[in-house]
Amino acid sequence: MKKFNFRKVLDGLTASSPGSASGTSTCPGGTTGVPAVGVTPRETEVQETLASENFQICKTVRHGFPYQPTALAFDPVQKIVAIGTRTGGVRILGRPGVDCYCQHDSEAAVLHLQFPINEGALVTACADDTLHLWNLRQKRPAILHSLKFNRERITFCHIPFQSKWLYVGTERGNTHVVNIESFILSGYIIMWNKAIELATKTHPGPVVHLSDSPRDEGKMLIGFESGTVVLWDLRTKKPDFRFYYDEAIHSISWHHEGKQFMCSHSDGSLTMWNLKNTAKPFQITFPHAKSQRDGKKPDPCKPILKVEYKTSRSSEPFIIFSGGLSYDKAGRRPSLTIMHGKSITVLEMDHPIVEFLTLCETPYPNEFQEPYAVVVLLEKDFIVVDLTQSHFPIFENPYPMDIHESPVTCTAYFADCPPELIPALYSVGAKHKKQGYSNKEWPVSGGTWTLGTQTYPEIIITGHADGSIKFWDGSAITLEMLYKLKTSKVFEKQKVGEGKQVAEIVEEDPYAIQMISWCPESRILCVTGISAHVILYRFSKHEATTEIVSLEVRLQNDVEDIITPEATENISPYTEPSQPITGSPRNVSPEGIKDSIPCLKVKSRPVRMPQGYQAELVIQLVWVDGEPPQQIASLALNSAYGLVAFGNSNGLAVVDFIQKTVLLSMGTIDLYGSSDPYPRQLRSPRRSKQLTADTFCMRGLSNIYSDSKKRIRTSHQSLSELSDSPVSLELERCKSPTSESRDNSFSRSRSSSVSSIDKESKETITALYFMDSYGRKNDGTLSPCLWVGTSLGVVLVISLNLPSGEEQRQSEPVMVAPSGTVLMLKGAVLTFSSVDCAGGLIHPPYEVWRDPNSMDDNEKPRKRKLVTFSPSSSQDMGDYHFAVICSEKQAKVYSLPSQNCLYAHSITESSFVLRADVVTVCNSVCLACFCANGHIMTLSLPSLRPMLDVNYLPLTDMRIARTFCFTNGGQALFLSSPTEIQRITYSQEMCENLQDMLGELFTPVETPEAQNRGFLKGLFGGSGQTFDREELFGEAAAGKASRSLAQHIPGPGSMEGMKAAAGGVVGDLARARIALDERGQRLGELEERTAAMMGSAESFSKHAHELMLKCKDKKWYQL
Repeated sequence: MKKFNFRKVLDGLTASSPGSASGTSTCPGGTTGVPAVGVTPRETEVQETLASENFQICKTVRHGFPYQPTALAFDPVQKIVAIGTRTGGVRILGRPGVDCYCQHDSEAAVLHLQFPINEGALVTACADDTLHLWNLRQKRPAILHSLKFNRERITFCHIPFQSKWLYVGTERGNTHVVNIESFILSGYIIMWNKAIELATKTHPGPVVHLSDSPRDEGKMLIGFESGTVVLWDLRTKKPDFRFYYDEAIHSISWHHEGKQFMCSHSDGSLTMWNLKNTAKPFQITFPHAKSQRDGKKPDPCKPILKVEYKTSRSSEPFIIFSGGLSYDKAGRRPSLTIMHGKSITVLEMDHPIVEFLTLCETPYPNEFQEPYAVVVLLEKDFIVVDLTQSHFPIFENPYPMDIHESPVTCTAYFADCPPELIPALYSVGAKHKKQGYSNKEWPVSGGTWTLGTQTYPEIIITGHADGSIKFWDGSAITLEMLYKLKTSKVFEKQKVGEGKQVAEIVEEDPYAIQMISWCPESRILCVTGISAHVILYRFSKHEATTEIVSLEVRLQNDVEDIITPEATENISPYTEPSQPITGSPRNVSPEGIKDSIPCLKVKSRPVRMPQGYQAELVIQLVWVDGEPPQQIASLALNSAYGLVAFGNSNGLAVVDFIQKTVLLSMGTIDLYGSSDPYPRQLRSPRRSKQLTADTFCMRGLSNIYSDSKKRIRTSHQSLSELSDSPVSLELERCKSPTSESRDNSFSRSRSSSVSSIDKESKETITALYFMDSYGRKNDGTLSPCLWVGTSLGVVLVISLNLPSGEEQRQSEPVMVAPSGTVLMLKGAVLTFSSVDCAGGLIHPPYEVWRDPNSMDDNEKPRKRKLVTFSPSSSQDMGDYHFAVICSEKQAKVYSLPSQNCLYAHSITESSFVLRADVVTVCNSVCLACFCANGHIMTLSLPSLRPMLDVNYLPLTDMRIARTFCFTNGGQALFLSSPTEIQRITYSQEMCENLQDMLGELFTPVETPEAQNRGFLKGLFGGSGQTFDREELFGEAAAGKASRSLAQHIPGPGSMEGMKAAAGGVVGDLARARIALDERGQRLGELEERTAAMMGSAESFSKHAHELMLKCKDKKWYQL
């Protein structure tokens, strides 16, 4: 083997690393650690290829439903949709793969969105009364201009089709005009007191509607909240007509001919107005009111918040509105009503309607609209209704908008999976998809997206509060659901009126998923739930009807704490493998103390299981002497060993899922044997009786993700959440047992010099890892081991003695025993891994997947095929591989089997690590850490040299802490909101290739031509021609607006922003390039307009010639 001499060089980051000062500390336990700077006593023969240049953090893509949506817009030519949120975010969606997230720096709520149609831009109006112009002609949209209103609140925005002027209505009732190209306010203002009659004594209220007349673009319809509507002549600067109604107006919609318009009101009525008769509406309807026979006015209904009046050439017009239901129908869900001719269809929604838009065939407002779909934005969903079919089906949504169908409680991220996994999961998941969708293609089909160069299989798994597990295809920065598994089907449903046969410890969400352990190679899945249960699944392509094996484990922390005589009959920690531990018979003592009762009841009858993941084994912890089972804090699975291990604050359990037996059920203290490094004092025997079923309460995991205050307490820092709420006090009072013990452990000193520990502060098993290793110091051979980490920073090694042959493995017992090895770290242990002496990651052994329900030709089950990875050996060294251990405070690397601590690095002093994973980046290995203070760090292996330290998430909350996870390839993800998954990369290579992976939002598309109105209709049918707004709104005619009214702010993507940010030759080149792009864009637009004018002139000449030929031989009286 080729040898490399590696010396510990800090790569220029020693001074900037917060842990570099403590990197020189020696390892405790009699082993001398390597100084942070210098050479090891015996130079380690590992060449590390990673450097700080290989790391950079950036966001890649955000998946899921936009959290707390507020606004909606659609570009009918580009066919892209934009959704604004309460936190200042904007999601822009097109065809699958075209998904972009933008964020306003102010984080003010987005109130209005407007697309300048087919211009590759977006205008947003935020709650801080600022307008922003976004450039969508790049993969990462940027703000070109901003305009901050200082004295008025923005209430409505409108951009006429093919216009560069934006109309802005305000709370004071005034209307302003903004030039989109320069984002400068025009001096043209429509004051509210000039719009209404002078005799009117009351203020008309805020502007709630602005639109051009389809008949004449020189006329603007202004709707005021009080019920006043004004048709304003932009040329004469005077009102043509005024319309008055007693009820407040919520929205207005034109008929395409421009002679009528419809208003929706706060009393649930719709009024139709004609420009020829402005005194009163010619039609008043209450669509959902009860009909009154005596001529009385119908009872008022709920407000109609929005109405759209869309015409069709081949059928009756569509009238679509939200709200308007009668008050007497309490409990009815929010609805969208579609009136088409005499038919009225009410579509009930699962969530309140935020906004809806009708999609039409033409962008021209003066043509038959021909509506074909309705986009409906709900508070927690996004749907599109097909208007072309009579029963109005919805389109199948291609976006992953249902991540939050049940609150996400945990995540797992697997990159570079076996390639056959995704098709296998998709094939079983496709058979469970819902039916009844529209057979037409998804109408939001804008943008372009192509598969990038980095295409390896990625799978994301989400666990949910209702016990469901979803598998997602996350390849190539997309997200598509593959398969959904419901773990609740394993358990019996509690029928109403039945006496409880189990002792539930969670009032709601008893099946909520807490942890996921998945072996992609063997396709074995293991999950833990909040009710202290573990379920093991195997994947099969065939249906099966089998019984689910159930095991009950009794974990008790203090074996010496004898309360009742029955407690002395508990099974010892070491049990015979052939006999499952079921504890003592289920009983409830006369005093009401529950004992040996599980939290849930597993189905005892044979269960028919569809293809996909099929439950094979359920393990439940039981109540012990009135104490509920503590939540499971750690989980590990190994398919080659056929073992699953889990631990909590009471102890550790190891289960053989091949023989369906419990191998080990031992309290944490007993794992030490005589090697316990801490002197302990016993707990009072009466302590356990104080916690009974009547006084114990536990919150469901879904409550963790509500908009209330949650925190993890530590000695240094607390993670504060979204908002203060009275609920938070109750949540703190009703903490789960795990969080209670976690809080206690955090409040203690994490120093390794702890002299005594109160027994009431339980030591929790926080990390588990199966691998082939050396169980004892200076062992000569590799053997299966289970590495155990605790909340006190102690590492224990459990030796596993597995039968050699496959037949023996099915029948002979597996021997499990603590090896006596004890290692120490500072802080709770989080993760383990193994690296060989060449610096490569040693993968734990695994079993190759085989279908448990398929048979070979000889009708015998297929044999197990195991894959093992042996560490590279060195002739000069006695140590063959390294054990990497990371805790909340530090990381250490031990050489095995000598158990010498080669490297130690203090990761953080002021905070603590929330998540740590050993991952592969650029064909090498590193340790990635995420701290509670928001820092993301990477350390080289095995030397633990700091390579990246970025303060990425300054405000870390409980949701992020529970869902953050790293994976191979330099990627990570977390739940950025209760409904969205944010993916990031910490790889420089992926950051550089990200532009190629993202979709294009803007594609060059020609604007559809306007319908030919005909010569005579254009001559006598009204003035449908355009007019020059520049003459009215330009500075020459309207003058300059008051500087105190609004302030122009150049954006980072504009020329002004670039001038401020860039300088020198590079800045000049960039400005010249942008100027050339803008000039080329203007020339292209001029060419398009010239071609359109030539086409119009040619059409006019043709019609004139036809008219001349028709009339040239006729006398004047024949015309």
